[in-house]
Amino acid sequence: MSGGDPVYLDYAATSAVRPDAVVEAVARYLRDVGATPGRAGHRRALEAGRTALRCRRVLALLFNLPGDPGRIAFQLNATHALNLALLGLLRPGDRVVRTPYDHNAVRRPVGALAALRGVEEVVLAGDAEGGVDLDEAERLLAGARLLALPHASNVLGSALPVRALAERAHAAGALVLLDAAQTAGHLPVDAQALGVDLLAFSGHKGLLGPQGTGGLWVREGVEVDPLFAGGTGGDSGPLEMPASLPDRLEAGTQNGPGIAGLLAGVEWLLERGVGARHAREAALKAQLRAGLAAVPGVWVRSPAAPDGVGIVTVTADALEAGELALRLDREHGVLTRAGLHCAPEAHVLLGTASTGAVRFSVGWATTAADVDRAVAAVRALAGAAARETMPLAAG
Repeated sequence: MSGGDPVYLDYAATSAVRPDAVVEAVARYLRDVGATPGRAGHRRALEAGRTALRCRRVLALLFNLPGDPGRIAFQLNATHALNLALLGLLRPGDRVVRTPYDHNAVRRPVGALAALRGVEEVVLAGDAEGGVDLDEAERLLAGARLLALPHASNVLGSALPVRALAERAHAAGALVLLDAAQTAGHLPVDAQALGVDLLAFSGHKGLLGPQGTGGLWVREGVEVDPLFAGGTGGDSGPLEMPASLPDRLEAGTQNGPGIAGLLAGVEWLLERGVGARHAREAALKAQLRAGLAAVPGVWVRSPAAPDGVGIVTVTADALEAGELALRLDREHGVLTRAGLHCAPEAHVLLGTASTGAVRFSVGWATTAADVDRAVAAVRALAGAAARETMPLAAG
């Protein structure tokens, strides 16, 4: 492997590289607090509760959430949050409209609800640029209970026209569930401006928190049935889960250390500004995309999408996606992700459903030098592979 530290370009999966403040916050919580929010009235439990409340408040500020920050229910990740929303809202006969850009965290539970509960599933048309037909959406939303959509595709990197879709959904009487797993922390996410009713997010991606963190915000007036039942710390007498949030949707012991790390990550972001971060990552994405597009035998599959997130997805003529990603890591120290990225319908749109692709994704710690090193590594591997497959000249 070439010298130097690894170049981490898999931020769309996890921010494996985190600010020191996040690591220190987790360690400090484990050392000095260690208790669980909402359990007991001693000083350590009270401090755990204060940490959780501060985290809800900064998340409400980050996402411009109206009303009580207690309407943010912590979950293990965006997948749990999305399952909670879908299973807690949809009833037999309900229509849910979704997109071909959905992660399996939406696609699979909706498919299960269609099979087991008789929920009607409708999928909007899409294209390789990440577009949607708003007229088609308006037509298909008639009579729908819910519109579920990602803020941005985790394969294409392009952002969807959330506000325009939300307006059509609300005009049809449908609720809007936004999957912000790829955009939270990378793009400004304003729930009120976007017009969404439920917002699911992961903590371990753009928000820079640890794995095992995420949440679901539910607008006031929207009722979601619990996915789990169990202890909530208070109101222990009734058989039913409490009616008030967040207790209604937070059964069991919460991830106190993870919440402390998530709090530190969001505070770090707020201090520096999500808009500034997006501008920086957009420039790095453009540099990466241009560099990879100039490599012979390498095909950039995802659109430029400057208003989206920092994802560039490619295939190579002479290297399978899995081999390219493996050799980037082992021979050049460049860390990416190959495959279908838990979003096979997006790969159908790109024409890569049978082959998969390699996804590069930039993040807060990515530098221009990292991008140059990644491009040089792809150029070296693609060139060597092309020479190996070149037919011998006739004698």
